[in-house]
Amino acid sequence: MMSTDRRSFLKLSGLAGLGILSNQVSASPSNQKSNVHHILKQVEQTYKPIFNMSGYAAPALSTVRTGFIGVGNRGSAAVYRLSLIDGVAIKGICDVRDEKAQAAKARIASDGHEATIYSGDEDVWKEMCRREDIDFIYVATHWAMHAEMAIYAMEQGKHVAVEIPAAVTVADCWRLVTTSERTKKHCVILENCCYDFFEMLTLNLARQGFFGEIVHCEGAYIHDILESLFKEEARYDKWRLLENAKRNGNLYPTHGLGPIAQVLKLNRGNKMEFLTSVSSKDFSLRPKLEELVKTNKDLEKYLKYPFRGNMNTSTIKNNDGSTIMLQHDVSTPRPYSRLHVISGTEAFAQKYPLPAKLAIGHEEFLDEVKFKEIESKNTPKIISYIGEMAQQVGGHGGMDFIMDWRLIDCLRNGLPVDMDVYDAASWSVIGPLSEWSVANGSKPIEVPDFTMGRWKDNLVHNIHLETGGTTKVLKTNKKQD
Repeated sequence: MMSTDRRSFLKLSGLAGLGILSNQVSASPSNQKSNVHHILKQVEQTYKPIFNMSGYAAPALSTVRTGFIGVGNRGSAAVYRLSLIDGVAIKGICDVRDEKAQAAKARIASDGHEATIYSGDEDVWKEMCRREDIDFIYVATHWAMHAEMAIYAMEQGKHVAVEIPAAVTVADCWRLVTTSERTKKHCVILENCCYDFFEMLTLNLARQGFFGEIVHCEGAYIHDILESLFKEEARYDKWRLLENAKRNGNLYPTHGLGPIAQVLKLNRGNKMEFLTSVSSKDFSLRPKLEELVKTNKDLEKYLKYPFRGNMNTSTIKNNDGSTIMLQHDVSTPRPYSRLHVISGTEAFAQKYPLPAKLAIGHEEFLDEVKFKEIESKNTPKIISYIGEMAQQVGGHGGMDFIMDWRLIDCLRNGLPVDMDVYDAASWSVIGPLSEWSVANGSKPIEVPDFTMGRWKDNLVHNIHLETGGTTKVLKTNKKQD
């Protein structure tokens, strides 16, 4: 078990550089909870509100001049999707591997783009970020680079969208917030699950009072990628294997958390208070490594790492009294699940196992006819407007395209973004906080308030296109891979 002293927490959370190492606090087990809360409070006190980015409408961009960093997998697909959105000009494509950058450029599916390739050098992405003819940077690299790239892009005067998680340390979450506030540049977390069809339906139902008071929500990312973690071709330099080897907690919390955070109005009338987290033993990651090392000596360097437990379960208590359960497992052979559960005083919703279901009362789920009736009356306009086209384009059933289209439409119309920097920070911080809790016997740990008190007055985002919705989709016969 990791040492429970405060230096261990600072290292784990990326706070060692914030100048709060003085006045050592007792590390006895009885004081663990107060220690970590004391440290986090010290950190929060070093930050002061600069400008509230929640609800902020940046000046409209008739053309969103865009650069991409990281186009090995998700980024390459994003190049294709954004090339189908009117008002996007792809100006740059960056990847350390030239062949990946060239392949992504070849996926551009519309005319009028003059995409310069940036490749080879590890820092070449900075050159692209400094261009004056780029407004918006789309980051889809490995996790450890997300915050650094997003911060640099904002400092160069760019809005930024960053893949999940937006940061992997508490300190970087705070840096994202303060940089966005100081520069007045959006930092949008690319949480596509917030735009899946059932998740959007339950969000609207919650806003209409269908569930009554929300008592409890559940989310998960359960996806067996054990084999691919060890394959070089799957992820550059096996970066995700290293994440799973070095860290023990919920490494990928936002797929499950994002949609229910919006249902619970987190950062907009509600906030997370504290979490506890527990991980199982590792039953498969190290055994798999030990098996593969027999025929692949290049993998021996990973034997020095402890590896995380297969299943992590984290629970969160919110300011309004509701609770959240999040799970993460990418290394055992069970069916895929992004568990999405909304439990209220009057109704219940669940997705996974499929099909998605609704219930009123405890007897049984609604039949298909009743479900469809509710769905037809309560599907948000954003889905009815762009959903069919998004399914044609592809990308996780269309939710990727809805996410991208909505973001571009907000930038072009000068509208507040759906997922702001406070969402990016608070959803992502569950990763490092869960690690600390696991390492210290599942002790409760406070969730920082990245809004710095403004959550009480922040308003929920728009899902009905009362404004915006003016951005066209360009026709193509090419469906996303």
